[in-house]
Amino acid sequence: MDQQRLGDSGLKVSRIALGCMSFGDPGFHRWTLDEEAAQPFFRQAVELGITFWDTANGYGAGSSEQYVGRAITKYARREDIVLATKVYGKMHDGPGGSGLSRKAILEQLDASLTRLGTDYIDLYQIHRFDPDVPVEETMEALYDVIKAGKVRYIGASSMWAWQFAKLQHAADLGGWTRFVSMQNQYNLLKREEEREMLPMCADLGVGCVPYSPLGKGRLTRPWGRHTERGDSDHVAKTFDLDVDRPVVDSVQRVAEERGVPMAQVALAWLLSKPIVSAPIVGATKPHHLTDAAAALDLELTAEEIHSLEEPYTTQPAYWW
Repeated sequence: MDQQRLGDSGLKVSRIALGCMSFGDPGFHRWTLDEEAAQPFFRQAVELGITFWDTANGYGAGSSEQYVGRAITKYARREDIVLATKVYGKMHDGPGGSGLSRKAILEQLDASLTRLGTDYIDLYQIHRFDPDVPVEETMEALYDVIKAGKVRYIGASSMWAWQFAKLQHAADLGGWTRFVSMQNQYNLLKREEEREMLPMCADLGVGCVPYSPLGKGRLTRPWGRHTERGDSDHVAKTFDLDVDRPVVDSVQRVAEERGVPMAQVALAWLLSKPIVSAPIVGATKPHHLTDAAAALDLELTAEEIHSLEEPYTTQPAYWW
């Protein structure tokens, strides 16, 4: 699989990223896979050349990180995997159990390193913006863990563009390290990031690693078909609005004309955007990763891209 620079940084990542929210303690979500069930997907990712793996301390209350760490040892070499995780969500009730304070970042990073069984993180991401902590405190703490050798690069995830700009500006003023990536929700059903965040990332040389590239699966099946996750996940239900149907229908139409699965069309559209470094693809069925890899070879025409984009209806920003 081709490697892509993450924004203007020197870090190269596989063109598809393995999203690991689907792997963890089944008590976390009804649709998550336990460690035994997750093993084939880690192995398949390595075989396909998907070496950019993304997890978070809060996925499965830490169990996802444990699965990922053991899978790296079993199926790959640490130096061959670009390992990404996140900090912000609540891990316990103590003062360092959540958020982006200096205490929380230092405490939660060490806990993630232990669970992952490694001594460094390639891409350490803040999961959200923390309005209760000065941006200078957050950015200096992130700079310090980089200087300590525990983190190689830093990234951010879903927030308003002005908040991201404020963080980057604080890094510049302090002489600290800037974020090299933005992990935000971006797909054919949620395109509000095109207004401010994506243009700003392009201007700043920040790579985009969008999550939910397939709209929680809504873009992979004809309108009206349901899945367990779609019926049980409150976030997935936000991709089942009446205004979404024309977009889903257009994906189905292009897929049928091309003779490929709908997932490949939806991902090919996302991969056609220069700002996108690597969509994050979750997997719970064998074809999920093979469809993602095949999308790299599917080049949509300008007419097809227009037909996919034209039915979109503006929606409120939604990040969960």
